[in-house]
Amino acid sequence: MAEARPQRRLAAILAADVVGYSRLVGAEEEGTIARLRTLRDELISPTVSAYRGRIIKTTGDGLLIEFASVVDAVRAALEVQRAMAAQNAEIAADKRIEFRIGINLGDVVVESDGDLVGDGVNVAARLEAVAEPGGICLSRSVYDQVKGKVDAEFVDLGDQNLKNIAQPIRSYRVGSSRAAGAAPEMPALSLPDKPSIAVLPFENMSGDPEQDYFADGIVEEIITALSRMRWLFVIARNSSFTYKGRAVDVKQVGRELGVRYVLEGSVRRSGSKVRITGQLIDTSIGIHLWADRFDGGIEDIFDLQDQITASVIGAIAPKLEQAEIDRSKRKPTERLDAYDYYLRGLAGVHRWTREGTEQALLYFRRAIELDLDFAAAYGMAAGCSISRKASGWMADRAQETAEAERLARRAIELGKDDPIALCWSGITLAYVVGEVEEGAAFIDRALVLDPNYAPAWGFSGWARIFLGQMDLAIQHLAHAVRLSPLDPLIYNVFSATALAHFLSGRHDEACSWAERAMRAAPSRVTPVRTLAASCAMAGRMEEAHKAIERLRQIDPKFGIADAQHHWPFRRRQDLERYMEGLRRAGLPDSAVT
Repeated sequence: MAEARPQRRLAAILAADVVGYSRLVGAEEEGTIARLRTLRDELISPTVSAYRGRIIKTTGDGLLIEFASVVDAVRAALEVQRAMAAQNAEIAADKRIEFRIGINLGDVVVESDGDLVGDGVNVAARLEAVAEPGGICLSRSVYDQVKGKVDAEFVDLGDQNLKNIAQPIRSYRVGSSRAAGAAPEMPALSLPDKPSIAVLPFENMSGDPEQDYFADGIVEEIITALSRMRWLFVIARNSSFTYKGRAVDVKQVGRELGVRYVLEGSVRRSGSKVRITGQLIDTSIGIHLWADRFDGGIEDIFDLQDQITASVIGAIAPKLEQAEIDRSKRKPTERLDAYDYYLRGLAGVHRWTREGTEQALLYFRRAIELDLDFAAAYGMAAGCSISRKASGWMADRAQETAEAERLARRAIELGKDDPIALCWSGITLAYVVGEVEEGAAFIDRALVLDPNYAPAWGFSGWARIFLGQMDLAIQHLAHAVRLSPLDPLIYNVFSATALAHFLSGRHDEACSWAERAMRAAPSRVTPVRTLAASCAMAGRMEEAHKAIERLRQIDPKFGIADAQHHWPFRRRQDLERYMEGLRRAGLPDSAVT
C-alpha cells in the first residue's frame, strides 16, 4: 500500500519572538510571564482573529501564526507593533516587552495535529531574527504581494544569508531603520498650512525614575502654552509621548506626526535646583534652530517654562509680537505643592485604568486641598467620573454623578479662561450628568481658547453625537486624530466615530471603526457594544453574536436596561436605534446576577 502523501498548502507565516526574554524573566519571572500572557489574550489573539489568522503554536517567548492572506498578515503585524509601542511608552524601559516579527509566504507541510513545518515556516523564523526590536521583516514573496496594498513604507535589505537556509533570501524591512522599541514606520503626514511642532518627552536626568512625572509635567505645560498660540499647529501630548524612553530620528518623527519642528530636551532636578535644556529642530533638514539652558530654583519652575516657550516661539517666528508671547505665559497655580500633586494626577489619568483613575482622583483632590482656586485640578477631578461611568466602575451612580457635577461647576466658575478646566468639565456635564447642551457650550469655549487641544476636539465629537449632529461629530473626531495621530487612547475617538456612523445608518462603516477601536483597546467595552449593534443592523448576525459573547466576558452586568440610560441622546430615534441593534444582537434585557 502506497504511503499517503503529506498534505501541503501555500500559507503566509508570521513568526514572532520576544526580545531579551531570558533577561526579562531573569529580572522578574512572574511579572514578565503575566504581562506576556495578558498581551496574548488582550492584544495578539483578538488582532489575529480580526485578520482571519490562526495561532499555530506558542512557546515561552514566541508565536507562530498562519494567515491565508499576506496582506492580512502584514496588517496584523503592524497593528500589534503599533499597539505595543504605544503601551511601552508608559512602561519603564527595563520592563518593556518587544517583539521581532518575520513574515514569509511559502509552501508548508501540515502535520496531523495541525502544526506546520517546512521551509515556508523556517524562512519566517529566520526573518524574525533579522528584524529589529519592535520591527517587521518580510521575504520578497511577501513584499511582492503587499506593496501598494498596505499603508507602510518598505526598505530593501538586499539578499540575506539566513541561518540554515540554503539560498539567500531577498528581505525587506517595514519602515526605515529605527531605534529599539520603535513602531514600524507609517506613511508621512502632510504638513499643515501653518507652523507645526511636536514637543517630545524630556529626558529625566535626575537619576531617580520616580521623578519621571515631574519631567513629563514640564513637557505638558509647554505643550499647553504653545497650544494657546492660534497660529501654531501643536501635536497633542499623548502622541508625543509614544516616543518616550527611546532615541529618535527627528526626521522620522516629523514624517510620522506631520510637523516641521520638534522640541526636545532634558530636566535635571536636584534638591531645590532645576536645570532644563531645550533644543528646537527643523525636521525637514535635521538642523538645530535654537538651543538653550535654563537654571533656577524649584520655586522658579513656572518662569523657566515661560522662558522656554517664549524662546521656541521666537525661533519659529522672529517677528512675533511680544503680546502673543505674553499670552502663552499662563500658570495653572502659584502653589508648587498643589501643582506637584496635579502632575501626579495627570500621570494616573493617562493610564486610563481603574486603579490609575482612582489614584488620579486622590491626587487631584489633594491639589485642590492645597489650592482651593486650582481650576484645572477641579476639571480633571470631575473628568475621572467619565472613565468610571463608561467602564461600569461606579459604586453609587447617583452620589458620584452629583459629586462630578459639583467639581465640574466649580472648575467652570474658577476657570472661565482655562481650556483644560472647561473641556473636561464640559464633557463631564454632557456625558455623566446629562446636561448635553450646556456641556457642549463649555467644550466650544475651550476650543476657542485652545484650538490645538486634541481632547477637546474628541469630546466635542462625543457631545455632537449626543445632540444628533453626526456629520459634525465625525469632522471634529477626525481633527482630534490629526492633532494626535499616535495617541495611545485613540480607541476612544475610533469608538465615537463608530457610534456616529451607526446612528447615521452607515452600519458597515460603523463596524469597521468599531473593529479598529477594539484592535487598539481589546478590553474596552464601548466599541464592543457598538460593533454588536452595528453588525446586527447590517444583518451580519454571526459577527453580532460573537461581539455579544465578547461583551458578556468583559462586562457581564450590562443589559438592555443599562443601555437605555448609558448615553444621553437628545434624539429619541438615536436611543431606539441603539437599543434595537443590541436587542437584535442578542443582549439580554437585564444584567446577569
